Amino acid sequence: MDYVKAFIVGGLICVIGQILIDKTKLTPARILVAFVCAGAFLELFNLYKPIIEFAGAGASVPLTGFGSVLTDGVKKAVDSKGFLGVITGGLTASAAGIDAALIFGFLVSVIFKSKPKK
Repeated sequence: MDYVKAFIVGGLICVIGQILIDKTKLTPARILVAFVCAGAFLELFNLYKPIIEFAGAGASVPLTGFGSVLTDGVKKAVDSKGFLGVITGGLTASAAGIDAALIFGFLVSVIFKSKPKK
């Protein structure tokens, strides 16, 4: 049942993104930023944690989950370190995901050759 919940919630997030691409003139980059900001905003008011508890990876893997992790990290770091936590908290909380993206991106770039657009 966990897989079904993750599939449904993750799919709904993707459907929202596809609707925004199809029905608006927003660029994909702006939509991605909007998803990160939406996750951060929902986490700020403690609304995203219940979604993650319900859907697991279906809510934590998409970009809304990244915004949630950043905000949660900042909140925890501010509680423990004060104002300095505003700068360090988000990066500390999301370091593993950022590192994985950089490492796998590098590996793919080494293995495959890019081709120019025609």
